[in-house]
Amino acid sequence: MKNSLVKNLRLRPSILTLFVLLTVPVFFAIVAVTYVSNERIARADAEKLVERFRADAIENVQHAFDPIRSLVRSAAAVGADQPDFYSDNRSLRYLFSIVQHSDKIVSMYVGLADGSFRQARQIEPTVEVQGKLPPPDARYADRWIDAVPAGTAPIDHYVFFDEQRKEVGRSERVTGYDPRARLWYRMTQQAGAPVITDPDVFAALDLIGFTVAAPIFNQGTLLGVAAADITLDGLSEYLVERKISPGTLSYIIDHQGRVIANSERAKTYADYNGRVELQHITSLANDLPAIAFSARPRDSEKLFSFSHGGKDYIASLTTLPPDFGKRWQLFVVTPLGDFTAAFQEHNKRLFVFGMIAIAVQILIIYFLSGIVSAPLERLATKVVRIQDLEGENLPPLDSPIREVALLSRAIDTLDAAVKSFAAFVPVGLVRQLLESDQKLELGGHSRFLTIFFSDLEAFSSLSEEVPSQELLLRVSAHLEIVTKAVKEEQGTIDKFIGDGVMAFWGAPALLDDHAARACFAALRIQRGMDALNARWREEGEKPLNIRIGIHSDAVLVGNIGSKERMSYTVMGDGVNVAARLEGINKEYGTRICISHAVFKEAGERLCVRLIDDVAVKGRRTRIPIYEVMGAHGLGPEFEADAATVRLCKLTRLAYEALVADDPVLALERYRAVLAEFPDDPVAKEMARRVEVLAAAPRVQRQISR
Repeated sequence: MKNSLVKNLRLRPSILTLFVLLTVPVFFAIVAVTYVSNERIARADAEKLVERFRADAIENVQHAFDPIRSLVRSAAAVGADQPDFYSDNRSLRYLFSIVQHSDKIVSMYVGLADGSFRQARQIEPTVEVQGKLPPPDARYADRWIDAVPAGTAPIDHYVFFDEQRKEVGRSERVTGYDPRARLWYRMTQQAGAPVITDPDVFAALDLIGFTVAAPIFNQGTLLGVAAADITLDGLSEYLVERKISPGTLSYIIDHQGRVIANSERAKTYADYNGRVELQHITSLANDLPAIAFSARPRDSEKLFSFSHGGKDYIASLTTLPPDFGKRWQLFVVTPLGDFTAAFQEHNKRLFVFGMIAIAVQILIIYFLSGIVSAPLERLATKVVRIQDLEGENLPPLDSPIREVALLSRAIDTLDAAVKSFAAFVPVGLVRQLLESDQKLELGGHSRFLTIFFSDLEAFSSLSEEVPSQELLLRVSAHLEIVTKAVKEEQGTIDKFIGDGVMAFWGAPALLDDHAARACFAALRIQRGMDALNARWREEGEKPLNIRIGIHSDAVLVGNIGSKERMSYTVMGDGVNVAARLEGINKEYGTRICISHAVFKEAGERLCVRLIDDVAVKGRRTRIPIYEVMGAHGLGPEFEADAATVRLCKLTRLAYEALVADDPVLALERYRAVLAEFPDDPVAKEMARRVEVLAAAPRVQRQISR
């Protein structure tokens, strides 16, 4: 009855649950649809922006180089039309005008086939020129190296200028610089056409970048090369200025995946003795571009998506057109969250508002449902108290709701009926019957149970010595220990027989381990009585020793008697055996005696010792009996100590000799037990019996056994 109440749902929570189940999924469905829609819109917008940026960036990179190419071609064309233009310093002002024309150009120069060199360049105040720092106000410089005869060292000349092109200093020294040996000159000479070099170290500037160069031809003869330098940092600044969103990462990489420029302003190159090494896109400090680069489609330049760290990203890898002259690629990685942030904020507000609305509705429903459920809950409490058989019940419930009023009167009638029933049947048994949902009717059925009998030793003599009131209190204390232990191990007390108790396990509720539980209850009773006797001894009173017999057997269990008066009990030969085992304790001086049937059911959980084979009235064969010495897994206080285990082992060896019909050896072994445990009552009794048995003829011994 209690289990059914526990399994059923309560009314108020049920109403609230139904409301939540009907409302919350709809709300979350709306939020989910809104979220998905916003996500799609944001993703579509992000893809459009990335596509637009990709196209614009490629076009802008080309446009950034096209003017420089044009200026370099123009410089080459001037040299072709006027072959001697770059042979003297009148060309320096023209080269300087080109440097000022574009902030991306850090140096404009011409190297001629005779080894002469003219250059206009920007000056970095912290970078040494010819082994020393330039003048503090220097921002530009004109540089020239004139052609000299073979075997003569050329002179490298510098004239420094400030922002207004006023001279602020000069410097010169012997140099071994030869423009014809530089990468930009050799590449242009080999190509015979304008080129963009691979990243290299600018010797004059101590910077890393690349060069746009064009050859100077006159009537098919190469007169020299005109070139302009652009630093890698300058190209990176271009990417920084043109970001799609705050979290966007942009990279220009070569055909091998090495980073030429990036939007993070991170240094991705190194100078190893004049040789430039670029970092690969997968070896940067930020692992996001490496993950994006690995997730790219191999044979397509379409946009692609990937996830990392719980975030979604859109990326693209596009190769610059062939007419650019370099196999460079534009690599863009954009977090989708930069575009969905506004939508996510909207979704968050929608979610918070919806949750507040649901909370308000739940409070309203909770208040209204309480008006209906409160009286029903009070009735449910009355039912629980009835099934728990508590003394006082709640007062009658008056309700304006007709159905609730009828139910209240029915429950009051039930309360009176149960209390009347409990006047004829023990309260504990009534509670068990209610919990097991068994119908109360005459009759029974056979079931394999464990039966328990207990009795107090020398109670008759004690009753003659102790006053009745004191005796009643002491017996009540004893019975309280027995009742508590039986209840703790889920047993059923059948009846109190004076100072004794009859109980059983396995009915009315089934128990798989009824034999073990009966033995555990016996050990708990024994331990409880030890504590009680210790208190009585301190008070100067005699202790009470308890004897217990336990047997497992198939018996008849059920209600006997009449409709007016019933008793739930067990009957059968197994009951007699259990009662006999309780009495056998007196013969052997033991406290807890069990049958072989109990040992078979629960022996692995007990510490026992074999005592003897005894005859039981009504049975032809003798049955082995055991004394319970301890239990495994019940608690450390119930575990057998080493001495007890030793006693059990020695007793078993003596019993085995007796069973083998060797009374002499058995007597020797029982005496060995007494030598080690002189107070053991079982060994004393068995030694006495075996001594008598050993003196009898063999045939008589067999008959007696």
